[in-house]
Amino acid sequence: MGSKLIAAVIGLGVGESHISGYESHPRCQVKTLCDCNPSVLESIAQRHPKKNLVDQAESIFEDPEVDIVSIASYDSFHAEQIIQCLKSGKHVFVEKPLCLRHQELDLIVDALNSNPNLQLSSNLILRKAPRFEELKKKIGYGELGQPFHFEGNYDYGRLQKLTEGWRGNDPHYSVTHGGAIHLIDLILWLSGKKIVNVHAFGNRIPTIDSVFNGNSLTTANLQFEDGATGQITSNYASVAPHHHKVSVYGTRGTFEQSHLGAAYFHSRDSDHSPERVDSAYPGTRKGDLLCNFVDSILGEAEPIITKEEVLGAMSVSLAIDKSIRTRQLEEVAYPLFK
Repeated sequence: MGSKLIAAVIGLGVGESHISGYESHPRCQVKTLCDCNPSVLESIAQRHPKKNLVDQAESIFEDPEVDIVSIASYDSFHAEQIIQCLKSGKHVFVEKPLCLRHQELDLIVDALNSNPNLQLSSNLILRKAPRFEELKKKIGYGELGQPFHFEGNYDYGRLQKLTEGWRGNDPHYSVTHGGAIHLIDLILWLSGKKIVNVHAFGNRIPTIDSVFNGNSLTTANLQFEDGATGQITSNYASVAPHHHKVSVYGTRGTFEQSHLGAAYFHSRDSDHSPERVDSAYPGTRKGDLLCNFVDSILGEAEPIITKEEVLGAMSVSLAIDKSIRTRQLEEVAYPLFK
């Protein structure tokens, strides 16, 4: 490993924001940018001169100088590209979702077990929102008592991305993996506990006459290992702006965030005023996790989102979509590391 870690980015839509994220770290430099669209590469060349531009990801896998790869390609490419990176000895930071099928998750775990010194993380950025960092601390301090129920709603508010964009043409696109995964990770992190069972349903009522053939809404009931419960919904057709609705119910207090704001409730008495929350939300940028990811590779910090946590959230997401297919309660199958 040289004096600087060398990074590459595959997929230059949202992936473009990774460039500044890496280069804000004094010991990281972006060398290669990849996209399959020539017009995208042409535009990127003007904004990011002196970068190596390629239209085939294989050239990145084969480059011995590249230490880190960000994957922000189409969802259906993620698993194969992650596995190729790991087999090539490269650390991987991937936009959600990690993969689309449980078989792909197993292959990623196998690659990680064969390369245990490599780091893997994902851009599950809600953990960096100051409002949720504050909530995590309050739960840890016991200010809400014992949490017994968690709710998370991903109101996407961008229906046209299903009916007009690439998602609508992808027969495997999942609003659970593409949207609810943020709330799955957030709730796992806030609770500090495993989700063991899920029972889920979906519908495509708002998109029945569109090109998108999947569910535009999925919703799941959750059971945690300590008996606590939860619910997670991914609603791409919501007639409301993009937002994450979050509620945590504890024995001593409740946190609630809606489109109208956020507050802590410390009493069941309606005359008792709630504690209004003014900490920033979302208060983050797409590349905000990357400096920590670089530090974790250098051994200078613990990763904010570990490989075990990324794989755990993906396992819950896969169980939700499986439950929708089987119409049954499904146990979450967490991966095993050697």
